[in-house]
Formats: sequence, structure tokens, C-alpha cells
Amino acid sequence: MIATDQVSRIFVEMADTLVTDFDLVDFLYGLATSAVTVTGADAAGILLAGHDGHLRFMAASSEQATLLEIFQANSEQGPCQDSYRSGTPVVNLDLSDTAKWPDFAPKAVELGYESVHALPLRLRDQRIGALNLFGGTGMRLDESGIAIAQAFADVATIGILQERAIRRSEVLTEQLHGALTSRIIIEQAKGALAQAGQVSTDRAFLLLRSYARSHRLHLTEVCDRAVNDRDMLAALAGLAEFTGPTEPTKPTEPSTPASTSAPVPPAAPGTGHPAG
Repeated sequence: MIATDQVSRIFVEMADTLVTDFDLVDFLYGLATSAVTVTGADAAGILLAGHDGHLRFMAASSEQATLLEIFQANSEQGPCQDSYRSGTPVVNLDLSDTAKWPDFAPKAVELGYESVHALPLRLRDQRIGALNLFGGTGMRLDESGIAIAQAFADVATIGILQERAIRRSEVLTEQLHGALTSRIIIEQAKGALAQAGQVSTDRAFLLLRSYARSHRLHLTEVCDRAVNDRDMLAALAGLAEFTGPTEPTKPTEPSTPASTSAPVPPAAPGTGHPAG
């Protein structure tokens, strides 16, 4: 069921992210997680179309949804594919019926999902992708819920197109190519930090995203440093040991050396490293 009391707040939060220094990857991750909050889905994912018209995975609210969306993009079969091609919502479908998607449906059930919904990311006649919602057997969208979910997807589409000044297909191609490259770096950083810090990949991503936000850095910049700077990776892995189960807040750097303190990630470029 759509949590209508949260819709206005989330729309305001989405609008706040549409600033001049726009981070597309972080925006899409926020869209996926907000979609889960608004609709009550178990997970959400986003596929965007490249210059060749093929959908590619861009963001998801969980690691399981990531795996399923990548499978959907590679197999070119599933609800997002149908919604993107038709430009219409695909909702309230039972994944136990494998006739429609003989490859995708069994994979989704294997990962624990039983129902699926997909909303096109569209602006007038232009379609740039689709938003997927995954849930259990009890997750159904009524007419009002479908309208709200579609409005949510439409606002996201407008944000992507307007804030990146996409007015020609060449600009759209450049943006999506850059986002795809950024996603690869993010996936590498998630895996590296998960292994180094002995945490889940979902937890690793929260640590990377929180550090980027608290230091006002782009998510891709932090991920690139985590992949290519062993000191940065080690410090983030150490930070993981001293944070709770929720998204970590900005770490406080010690003013004096303390051998027993938790490792602190390097400061933003240009500020130097804390004393240690």
C-alpha cells in the first residue's frame, strides 16, 4: 500500500538533490530506496536505456535487487523491458506464472520475490528506462497507488533530463555512458570494502555513500579512492568496525594522535591527512 503521508516529504527530498553539482548515480540510488519507502515494496531497481536502446542496470535498493536487475538487462526479458518498450505500467503480476518471462520469473522467485511492478521513466513520448518494484504475494497496487508510483517515476525522469540539460540524444548518451562507468567503479569499491571490512556489500555501500555525503564529495570520487588508495580502503574498513547497524554519520577526526582510536579515512583532497 502506498504510504501517502510520506510522498510529499520524499518529493521534497528528491528536489533538494537536483542542484548544480548533480550526482546522477547518487540520485538514482536515492530514487530506488525512496520508491521502497513510498510503495512498501521489498526492493526496487532502475534500468536506463543506452544510445542503442538496450536497457542497462543503473541502481538498486539492495544487493539481491542488483543481481536480478543485471540478469534482466542481460536477458532482455522482464517487467522493466516490457514497461520501457510499451511506455505503460506493468503492475500486479504474479511471478509464479513463468509463461510471460520464462527466464526472469524463476530467477526472481529464487531470489525471494513473488510479485513485481514496473513503471516507465518517460517524458511525453521520450522513454529513458523503467523503475522496478519487487515484493511478496501481498504487495498489490490499486489505481491510486499506480498513479502515485508513476508520478514518482515521472518526477525522477524530469529531474534526470532537466538538471543534466539533456536536449539532444548525444547529451543523453554521454550522461548514461558516464553513469555506467561510475557504476562499475562503485561496484568495485563495494566489493573491495566488503572484503576488507568483513561486511555485506549493502553495508559497504552505505559506508561509502555516507562518507561521500559527510565530506561533500561525489560518490564516484570516494569509490575511486577506495579502489586505488590502499590507505583509504583500510581506513574505511576500520571505520566499519566502529559504526552501528544504521547509516554512519560523519566521522570525527582526533585532534591529537591516539593509538587506540578507530582508523579515520583520509580527509577530502587538498586538506591533508589527520595526524596519526
